[in-house]
Amino acid sequence: MKFKAITLAFLVAAAPAAAEDALLQEAIEFTGQIFYLDTGVPGLVIAAVRDGETAFYGLGETKKGNGKTPDADTAINVGSITKSFTGLTLATLAAEGTVALTDPAGPLIDLVDTLPERDGHKIRLVDLATHAGGLKRELQEFPDVERYSDASFQANLKDAGLLFTPGTGMLYSNVGFDLLAMALSGAADKPYDALLKEKVLDPIGLTATGYERPTGDTVMTGYDWEGNEMVPGAQFANRSGASQLYTTANDMLRYLEWNLDRFGSEGAEARGISHAAWAMRDGMNPVYGLDESGHMNAMGLGWVIMMPEGDRPLIIQKAGGSEGLLSYLAFAPSRGVGVFISISQFNFSAGMEMANVANELIAILAPR
Repeated sequence: MKFKAITLAFLVAAAPAAAEDALLQEAIEFTGQIFYLDTGVPGLVIAAVRDGETAFYGLGETKKGNGKTPDADTAINVGSITKSFTGLTLATLAAEGTVALTDPAGPLIDLVDTLPERDGHKIRLVDLATHAGGLKRELQEFPDVERYSDASFQANLKDAGLLFTPGTGMLYSNVGFDLLAMALSGAADKPYDALLKEKVLDPIGLTATGYERPTGDTVMTGYDWEGNEMVPGAQFANRSGASQLYTTANDMLRYLEWNLDRFGSEGAEARGISHAAWAMRDGMNPVYGLDESGHMNAMGLGWVIMMPEGDRPLIIQKAGGSEGLLSYLAFAPSRGVGVFISISQFNFSAGMEMANVANELIAILAPR
């Protein structure tokens, strides 16, 4: 990061939040100010937890020109961070015995008669949750077929060949996570949004997290790479597994605290299943699309796992981008430290640097 003069910091409109851990608050304020000044994004939120204490800082505006600084209750579309929730839903159903991670996904999905196979290997639930299913990243578009509709998935999966044998490689796939949500819905015999709420959101207490789009100044407006406002379109019915969740920094702090609870009995089995390294990078071919926020050493259920390096401890993380917003969630499970950060522009260099900043902050707050 190119550090600009800290004397400019007084120009930043920011919304601090009181914290018991004064050092934690100081760290995220300083980090947030420098990153905000360096990137010039319209709005930024940063939040962190350390040993049960939390801190939040907001900078810029929720929408250009409205004068409203984002706070810890500002709604944010966190895009692919949704995948970590889908993985946790799978982990919860596995802990309850409703499914096994190695169950074939195809029989649970009513949308298609069968999923593609390769070399006699079926796509398993764990393959979908670790990007190891051999599926493409996105659905191909077909004439006169609405994107992400039932017909769109059917057209893409009919007679489709897999890019590699399931379980032998890893390629980032939004298609795979959408199919995973469909499979979990089928296994539980209820709509996926209701299943997520019952099994994950309500037990953790994430009251501000869901698929319904907020309105007004309570939501962060996103901008494209040229600074133009991105107006959200309609939600896609079949996109719940890969993306589309809205949340707040306060809910992300609760989510981090839940994931950092090493010894709590409530949800412990599902938490452990969610965090476990189910697909190691070593020996996988291909491996693509999983290193944008730091080198992926293994995949949990929707989580990218980064092994310790230098002063930095083991980190479990997930990034997301949607509607002009880029977000990143990361935590060190053995150190009690986690960070959430979001910016309101598709500035991709800033997005990659955002992950580096968060990972470095974890290293500072939880040195090895």
